[in-house]
Amino acid sequence: MIVGTRPEVIKMLPLIRGLRASPEFEAISIATGQHREMLNQVFATFGERPDINLDLMTENQTLNGLTSSVLNRMAEIYAAHRPDFVLVQGDTTTAMAAAMGAFYARIPVGHVEAGLRSGDLGHPWPEEFNRVMIDSIADLLFAPTESAKINLLREYNRKEGIYVTGNTGIDSLFLAKEMIEKDLSRKNTIDERFKFLDTDKRLILVTAHRRESVGPGFENICDALLRLASRGDVQILYPVHYNPNVRKTVMKKLKSQFNIFLIDPVDFLDMVYLMGRAHFIITDSGGIQEEAPSLGKPVLVTRNTTERPEAVLTGNVRVVGTDANVIYQEAVALLDDAKAYSERAHPVFPYGDGRASGRIIRLLAERLTRRVTR
Repeated sequence: MIVGTRPEVIKMLPLIRGLRASPEFEAISIATGQHREMLNQVFATFGERPDINLDLMTENQTLNGLTSSVLNRMAEIYAAHRPDFVLVQGDTTTAMAAAMGAFYARIPVGHVEAGLRSGDLGHPWPEEFNRVMIDSIADLLFAPTESAKINLLREYNRKEGIYVTGNTGIDSLFLAKEMIEKDLSRKNTIDERFKFLDTDKRLILVTAHRRESVGPGFENICDALLRLASRGDVQILYPVHYNPNVRKTVMKKLKSQFNIFLIDPVDFLDMVYLMGRAHFIITDSGGIQEEAPSLGKPVLVTRNTTERPEAVLTGNVRVVGTDANVIYQEAVALLDDAKAYSERAHPVFPYGDGRASGRIIRLLAERLTRRVTR
């Protein structure tokens, strides 16, 4: 099981824990370190750690450099361990290169969250290419939704190996909610950490990190946030991604601005807590597009396309792009139109029931049992 980024760890942890607990499997988790600090943060939150940590990320790492590093190191690990199966998740460079290395080593690959498509190889970049490539070589395709399955059937006309399981990210979301709600001490600690937030003002939670938005896109997002912050009835909380290209623009435009709080990325429990407190969320994150609807939080997606159309169809999520005026007007509608807000602020569950990881583990057991008995 290979992970490299924070979202991968969040979505793979239910599988890592489940496979480790099963007597049928010997499970080895490997972290490439693509998002070093944030990856370790999520592991620690759930009391876990990777079995192997490659720590591959270097300063100003290029996609070519990261891809070749993952390929070379995973080739060594595959040769040493000869796994019966390799699991990757999502659409990162780590997932793509690890899957490619397994394919070269003739080891079967399972793709968790298969079949997502924006239909544009440039948006999100390079993620759309990564997931298309992984799906083209994977032996088991764990699609989170029926529409993801349809995408796979349309592209490859494969009748076997595609299973709709739900999204493992919802498994983690429910686990995190339970950890917060059932542990009063933990809840009080998180409350104390964010006591600077004014409970009399509506909270707008912001995350943004997409490569294709670096430059004018981030400038526009920041301009919209400045206009929103000028209102006296809101506060904006923005955990700023560690990517230096993101931080440079955000800090220049928003640092020390009225009603805007810029903080370092938070751990997963804190993010779940903050989503629960938010009036609505502005984001380009794929994971938040899945998680926030389950919490009944409207989402404005600062991208031109999304590979997660299910929540758009429910009305909870709206794709607004990176035009400052559009972002501002859509946000104002959620702030000033109570009827419009109520229609979009109710829990929906288009991405699963929190039991996806169990389904995937059962499918893996069935597949590997068939291989052994042949």
